[in-house]
Amino acid sequence: MSPATRSWDADAYHRVSGPQVAMSEAVIDRLELAGDETVLDAGCGSGRVTRLLLERLPRGRVIAVDASPEMVARARTELEGLDADLREADLARLRLGDGEQVDAVFSNATFHWIGDHDALFSALAGALRPGGRMSVQCGGAGNVQGVHDAALLGAADAGLIDRFAGWPMPWNFATPEQTQTRLHAAGFGDVRCWLQPWPVEPDEPRAYLETVCLGPHLQRLEAAERERFLDAVMARLGERPSLDYVRLNIVARRR
Repeated sequence: MSPATRSWDADAYHRVSGPQVAMSEAVIDRLELAGDETVLDAGCGSGRVTRLLLERLPRGRVIAVDASPEMVARARTELEGLDADLREADLARLRLGDGEQVDAVFSNATFHWIGDHDALFSALAGALRPGGRMSVQCGGAGNVQGVHDAALLGAADAGLIDRFAGWPMPWNFATPEQTQTRLHAAGFGDVRCWLQPWPVEPDEPRAYLETVCLGPHLQRLEAAERERFLDAVMARLGERPSLDYVRLNIVARRR
């Protein structure tokens, strides 16, 4: 659930990531697991969702990959004693061992952090056996646009807008049409992609925004500026905001 381009407070993410766990359940269901497969968890985060995936695989195993060393370390603690093979790797350049392939690929809340989806889907096709299934959900076109708008307005309110001048932003919120084209080119068939609004009302709004949505913004600020920025963004969003998540769902099969 995490990108290579930013650092994470994995303990905080583990605590506040209830919305991501809730999003993952239908994504796992769409894999239609028999229970004996080897599944790649592409972006395992702190391991909360990997644990749910393992519960569906009483005779199987999970290869759980994340680009963040903080997340992998936290997942090792969460999954100690379970049959999860944890690896730190960039998904867009993922290479499993010689002759090693998985039966299915699962991913939740990760792909929007990866800039090159062509390379990503090519790497996942290489990891997946022919006929293997992929079920994914990530941020799609329009995801948390209101949060991003509030962040820039808050930065202006706090006198910090110059910190974001020319910033390209680190997210890749693709459309279903773009994603279908890329998947077909990478060797997938039976492709279905669709957007799904999913409003999120976090239990700890400030901690959630600081840890999940605004982490890249905060990394552009000096430590002494960060609380002022968060105060200004919270003033724009309100104390109990509804965050305008839009999820891109992906189902495909390796040809």
